Amino acid sequence: MEHCFSWKKVKYPNSGGLKLSGLLYTKPVAAGTVVVVCHGFVGSKEGGGRAIAMAEELGLLGYSTLLFDFSGCGESEGDFADISLTRHIGDIENSVTFCRELGFNQVITVGRSFGGTAAICLGRLGGDVAGVCTWAAPGAVQEVFSRYRERADRVEGDLVPISDEIDAVKVNKSFFNDLDRYDVFGRAALIAPAPLLIIHGDQDKTVPVANAQAIYRAASEPKGIEIIDGADHQFTGCHQVVWTVFFKWLKEKFPAKC
Repeated sequence: MEHCFSWKKVKYPNSGGLKLSGLLYTKPVAAGTVVVVCHGFVGSKEGGGRAIAMAEELGLLGYSTLLFDFSGCGESEGDFADISLTRHIGDIENSVTFCRELGFNQVITVGRSFGGTAAICLGRLGGDVAGVCTWAAPGAVQEVFSRYRERADRVEGDLVPISDEIDAVKVNKSFFNDLDRYDVFGRAALIAPAPLLIIHGDQDKTVPVANAQAIYRAASEPKGIEIIDGADHQFTGCHQVVWTVFFKWLKEKFPAKC
């Protein structure tokens, strides 16, 4: 395969009129399959450089990649404190629509942590999403965020810190009420007939592996699950293993056309 992929900076609006910032790794003419990467809760599109490296590996396999910042994160417009699962879902939908309008005929979403939860909740998007892959995604979101919800009940004002550190990021209290709108397991059941792949570490202390197992049980075929031995929430020292699993699934379910 002749390798003619290159990086392009892109910007496009979300449903609230905020500009989302992205990096698109593709051929001169957008076509074929694109992987839309949805970063984690306090992450950014570059993933500390790993997301960029993964996109370039995907290019060698014939897949294009869109890395984007959720609104309020990275270089995208908006205030992080306004984060919500609803807004994340909308941002992924806008990203998928952007890719479809560019000319890609097949879109795969891959979401890390809270980005994975949003990808599950968006699901097939009426067929515009051909497949979904999650890495360390919370399913029982109310339980995963319960300690912060308890903190929200104690603090005055509208902003709640999401850690005990002095410079902790803060979210609006409305974030927790928004979570109550979603049954992530019920949404997982609606992804079929699009394939779903769930990847999780068995040493994840942030999002217990039981979340992955429950998402898998709730989903319908075609579905797959891979529990990575010794992997924590960040997949420290294990990212190559995760890539191998993800790439194999892509090649089996969505063969790239040369």
